[in-house]
Amino acid sequence: MKIARFEAWPYVDMVHRDIRRLATPDGGTQWTPAVDIIEETDRFVVRTDLPGVNPEDIDVSMDNGVLTVSGGRQAPELAEESSVRRSERSNGRFLRSFTLPETADAERVTAKSGNGILDITIPKLAQVQPRRVTVQAA
Repeated sequence: MKIARFEAWPYVDMVHRDIRRLATPDGGTQWTPAVDIIEETDRFVVRTDLPGVNPEDIDVSMDNGVLTVSGGRQAPELAEESSVRRSERSNGRFLRSFTLPETADAERVTAKSGNGILDITIPKLAQVQPRRVTVQAA
């Protein structure tokens, strides 16, 4: 007789993930990609991890100072005789929104995707420097 050890934690993790997914207030998104926001002297860079997401399935928009990145990733097709033993990779819809400072130039936002990383570049507006005015005698 072979004794099989029962591991309950994978099932508990799946239940917690399903509860979190059902309780999301953001319109049914199933996962949240990791994001880095980098501020440089002349621009902001928003770097998002999106492995397995086709660039055509990514939507980037900026409205009233809010940058929104959304899209989706589909689960891979399995052969009929296959069954999933463990699944840790998230699939489905995602949505991230960020409020940017007033110095962000919404008109010149660019986005590039490569190797599963989406880089969104937001240039800063040119800052008006105070100027000293010399007073001349009349």
